[in-house]
Amino acid sequence: MLDSLEDDKAEEIVEIELRGRSDVADYMVICSGRSSRQVAAIAEKLADRLKQKFGIHARMEGKETGDWVLIDSGDVIVHVFRPEVREFYQLEKMWLPAGQVGAARTL
Repeated sequence: MLDSLEDDKAEEIVEIELRGRSDVADYMVICSGRSSRQVAAIAEKLADRLKQKFGIHARMEGKETGDWVLIDSGDVIVHVFRPEVREFYQLEKMWLPAGQVGAARTL
């Protein structure tokens, strides 16, 4: 999954472990695309690769606008943002303690 994001030039990829903190998923991945078009393309290609490689039919929301696309693959939730939208919502700060935001596992 992370390889797909890197292949499609996603930027500032951060992986956050949620096990024991959320029943929604085990991991959250947050990344950015440079434009609405790139955000939508990154999300679409990731969903296609998950289906082809693993038989996972990921649910996707937000692809139409391309500002923030959420891909739910079950154990992993991926958020693909335009940089301005990512800065506004600051999901990393919501899920990581203050001292760990800069130390999140960036890939």
